Amino acid sequence: MKPLFRSVHHVALICSDYARSKAFYTELLGLPIIREVHRAERNSFKLDLQLGPGIQLELFSFPNPPPRPTRPEACGLRHLAFTVADIDPVIAHLKAHGIETEEVRVDPHTGQRFTFFRDPDDLPLELYEDVRGNTTP
Repeated sequence: MKPLFRSVHHVALICSDYARSKAFYTELLGLPIIREVHRAERNSFKLDLQLGPGIQLELFSFPNPPPRPTRPEACGLRHLAFTVADIDPVIAHLKAHGIETEEVRVDPHTGQRFTFFRDPDDLPLELYEDVRGNTTP
């Protein structure tokens, strides 16, 4: 069967503190802003960020969002992975800004290095080093 989908268009995250998360994703991680809108009828902001060609991260704010389980094996989205060419300078950048990362591990199936860190709402984010230039972890 021919695949139904061409690629991922966006990933949407709901944050508890919009200003803090906006600074984390734009200033610390350096994601460019595509657009930012305030949706008055929902008392909510929506921030579209550029992840890669044709791929966006949508950051939402809502008043009093319910908590979500963060255990790694909880049902639902497990983590969001970012492809990087060289993991070491990205880890150094995060650590210089007070963001802790887990120990770097090696994927036994691909031989690629990876690690995890957390966003301001404790959502798990992964750095996946792809030295081959492949954008698929």
